[in-house]
Amino acid sequence: MSGRTVNIGSIRCGANEPLLVIAGPCVIETRAATQALAGELKEICESLQLPLVFKASFDKANRTSVHSYRGPGLEEGIAILADVRSTVGVPITTDIHETHQAAHVAEVCDLIQIPAFLARQTDLLSAAAATGRPVNVKKGQFMSPDDMKFVVEKLNAAGCADVLLTERGTFFGYGRLVNDFAAVCQMRKFGVPIVYDATHSVQRPGGSGGITAGNREMVAPLARAAMAVGVDAVFLETHPQPETSPSDAANIYPLAQLSDLLQTLKQIRAAAGQPNMQAAAGDSP
Repeated sequence: MSGRTVNIGSIRCGANEPLLVIAGPCVIETRAATQALAGELKEICESLQLPLVFKASFDKANRTSVHSYRGPGLEEGIAILADVRSTVGVPITTDIHETHQAAHVAEVCDLIQIPAFLARQTDLLSAAAATGRPVNVKKGQFMSPDDMKFVVEKLNAAGCADVLLTERGTFFGYGRLVNDFAAVCQMRKFGVPIVYDATHSVQRPGGSGGITAGNREMVAPLARAAMAVGVDAVFLETHPQPETSPSDAANIYPLAQLSDLLQTLKQIRAAAGQPNMQAAAGDSP
């Protein structure tokens, strides 16, 4: 598979590169917990020779209920992410919801993420592009994969050539998402790296009385299927105690099980014809 290779900090994402892992908690809780999780993720990925971009949100602006925890906010959240970047030594990504957040986030983050609900917002895309950082856009749950061509065009027109697109499920009626893996193949035609979001794909938005429900048991099967179809990165929200997460608790993947899952995904991707660096060097997967 061909397409553009995107540089994210010191790492590269593309069809001929190692499987990129974008992982972290759904939302920032405390400085200590965020740093500890980033450190554990770095150890896991280094042991598997997989590159890591650490993800955590400073504000969950699209929570179902006004009473749900949103995060520490922009200033404190960015300061925490800056500490993670400098002390743990990993590239960082977070999502933005408003145009004024883009420049501030770009001072710390190596990759800017656009939430699925905002994938069509031209001004937000342009603000992200103006930072000079690569941009990862999650396909809207309401959008066809072919419509993401126009998202890429908007970013390119605003000066951003380093684009990633993320598949994260499509609405199927009310409160349910399904994955059409043909979308991965369709979006790859745009010549950009493709990410599979394995945890948001198993959400049931607003499905638990004002709280998003989900089924984390489906995370691993769907992630394995995505590797077989062919993606360049996997997005996984994870937590040492998923049930205690203040956001997306029902679909966050347990940290204790993450290493085994990533090992399997690495092997499937190599078998499907996308060798990672270790396999290409002749080592065992």
